Amino acid sequence: MITSEQKEYLLPKACNAAIRAGAAILDIYESGAEVDVDIKSDHSPITQADRDAHKVIREYLGQTRIPLLSEEGREMLYAERKDWDLFWMVDPLDGTVEFLKGNGEFTVNIALMTDNVPAFGVIYVPYRRRLYFSDCDRGAFRSCEIAADHNAEYGYYDLFAEAQQLPVTAKANDPIKIAVSRSHRNDETIRHIEKIIHAHPGAEIIEQGSSYKLCLIAEGTIDYYPRTTDTYEWDTAAGEAIIAKAGGSIEAIDGSGRLRYNKQQLHNPHFACRSKWFA
Repeated sequence: MITSEQKEYLLPKACNAAIRAGAAILDIYESGAEVDVDIKSDHSPITQADRDAHKVIREYLGQTRIPLLSEEGREMLYAERKDWDLFWMVDPLDGTVEFLKGNGEFTVNIALMTDNVPAFGVIYVPYRRRLYFSDCDRGAFRSCEIAADHNAEYGYYDLFAEAQQLPVTAKANDPIKIAVSRSHRNDETIRHIEKIIHAHPGAEIIEQGSSYKLCLIAEGTIDYYPRTTDTYEWDTAAGEAIIAKAGGSIEAIDGSGRLRYNKQQLHNPHFACRSKWFA
């Protein structure tokens, strides 16, 4: 648990780090230059934009003296991090595939973890200029027209000046809307969605990349999102914090309950996200 004073210092730090990282990403995305791609050990792509965003976040959040567990630092040994009671969980560029496709559906994810539970989360969508964040006491919020900025320095109360509380809907969509990953789905995903459609005839399927899907769940503009392919803890931590404070949930599809973090192996189980209004 963090104090109000700690939260009012750390939440703006996370938001500013995400916005600054978004600026670094857009520098490359909008340059028109050919993007060099390397392949990581899990066969996922990594670009200079991933590395630049990681560097920005690491250096800016270094001011807090809180350790950081990032997708780009995944080789950190469990023995080194297993006893952390406070740390940052970061995905500097979530949706690298969408970044490479040029569709703008990529995000920056930052969560503050306390006792291996997300205390608050920040997701920035730089191309769409949208900032989503949660506050331990106030709830979950969305701010539009937040431009990427290498020198972002919002204060705590600045964040709420034009922010809209989530969800933005007052009931489930009719027909319901189901999100699917634009780039990551399999036969299990299809079978799972077929079951949902059977219970909710006429359901609309929405393709979307990156953790932006989790933001749409928090908004209530999407009702349900299943994920039955590989993800890591940094893919969900920030989104889980935002969804929870918006009244929704993320739980493992196998019935084992909420996701667990800072495990020895950092993979997530297959999971499903529900908006506040989706029963």
